[in-house]
Amino acid sequence: MTQLDEARKGNITEEMKTVANRENVTEEFILNSIVDGTIVIPKNVNHDIKATGIGKGLKTKVNATVGTSTDIVDFDEEVLKAQVAVDAGADCLMELSIGGDLDDIRRRVLAMSPLPVGSVPIYQAAIESIRKNGAVIHMEEDDMFKTIEKQAKDGIDFMAIHCSVNVETLRRLKTQGRECGLVSRGGSFISSWMVENRLENPLYKNFDYILDIAKEYDVVLSLANAMRAGAIADSTDRAQVQELIVLGELVDRARAAGVQTMIEGPGHIPINEIPANVTIQKKLCRNVPFYMLGPLVCDIAPGYDHIVSAIGAAESAKAGADFICYVTPAEHLALPSPEDVKEGVISTRIGAYAGDMAKGIHNGEKDLAMAQARKALDWQAQYDAAIAPDVAKAKRANRPPSDDDACTMCGDYCAIKIVNSWLDKADDDVFNTI
Repeated sequence: MTQLDEARKGNITEEMKTVANRENVTEEFILNSIVDGTIVIPKNVNHDIKATGIGKGLKTKVNATVGTSTDIVDFDEEVLKAQVAVDAGADCLMELSIGGDLDDIRRRVLAMSPLPVGSVPIYQAAIESIRKNGAVIHMEEDDMFKTIEKQAKDGIDFMAIHCSVNVETLRRLKTQGRECGLVSRGGSFISSWMVENRLENPLYKNFDYILDIAKEYDVVLSLANAMRAGAIADSTDRAQVQELIVLGELVDRARAAGVQTMIEGPGHIPINEIPANVTIQKKLCRNVPFYMLGPLVCDIAPGYDHIVSAIGAAESAKAGADFICYVTPAEHLALPSPEDVKEGVISTRIGAYAGDMAKGIHNGEKDLAMAQARKALDWQAQYDAAIAPDVAKAKRANRPPSDDDACTMCGDYCAIKIVNSWLDKADDDVFNTI
């Protein structure tokens, strides 16, 4: 039985209790939201982790991706990066390797992760076909489903499934044209297979088979956005909207089957279009959780794309997005290093936090604690309130002040220290005589 099946029966599961406790909401709220489809709990029956909730009324969650490339295959580093992401406060991981023994690295990440782990099964199916047959176009349809089942059996908690790329979606993409084309790796695998074989997407045609697998292991389907724009110039176009219409229809079928779903969203999108994108997705897809990929609000900042994404994350969370995939400083340039992963997680957490404050998920309680600590010149309390205490502490220690109360930005002329010495001590008579 899936979390959705149990919720429909009125059964509050241990996972629902855990999520309610972590989010400081009622168990009934979690149960009813799962029934409505506005919250999902990605937890495979074969993966022993602490349950995490994603959706409306909960803190916006942050996802960190790890995985090898064809140029850099270092399993130890990928596991280290996964641990760095966990330590930096990520809520979920995705294992997206495309180099080396794909089963081995996935299982290693699953074994070490206390967080939900996602995957993109078409990567493995396509790469194994390339290794075996020389090209992705020779991939057997059954291999796609065998890979989905294998990864589900391993314990993958949520899967990005590229089932919304169909003939009509591709026709719209081809007809309208794009400045940067199709940038989804999974989308490129599927669409090239379709065009070369002159066949409909098997993941779309046989979606019920995917539902059977997902239901058996209670895998959350993260219905992938293969038509997302890879450039600001291509944002919110006909191909993307056409795919979203298909995704909404697939959501209906998944929910009828008792399978939890969420929808992936655009990657490159100007900041003014973010609210409209969230509204359209929620409207067409029954308000299921929206998983935004970044998003990147401009294209001109390689090396600083984690900052660009943090801006997009803040606006997306504010508009109602529920789940944000991080972007690292290495985006568009290289495979991320462990330090890039840390920077990406923290930057995205900041954006999500700012957006959550705007939509009332929290009321700035941590900010109040920071303000009070700064007023008291209590540096340890400031570290305790910080989103990245180790970074803050190291930055101060790198350029220590001569006066422990202040910092080297203002030194002897610290405004707070000066004001503390006279304003707080002044009584009402002082102002009556001015």
